[in-house]
Amino acid sequence: MKKMLTAITLVACTVSVSSATALYTKCVQCHGTNGEKVALGKSKIIKDMSKADFIAAMKGYQDGSYGGAMKAVMTPQATGLSEADIKEIADFIIK
Repeated sequence: MKKMLTAITLVACTVSVSSATALYTKCVQCHGTNGEKVALGKSKIIKDMSKADFIAAMKGYQDGSYGGAMKAVMTPQATGLSEADIKEIADFIIK
């Protein structure tokens, strides 16, 4: 029974990481593999943000209330993401 639960847990974690990785692929070029880059020389380093701040920023890009100079670049990136997608990316990048 323990082996079965362990296997199920590993599969669930793998699916979650794979999904988050897929969601984050369009971010890598500017933000880096681990969210370690200052995108286009203007952004915050997203791996250093709190999850709450990251989620608030992404929602702000979606509704137009956040972004300054980066708003034109990030709004289209954030628009297609659901709340669950944003949380998944936050959990993947921010430890």
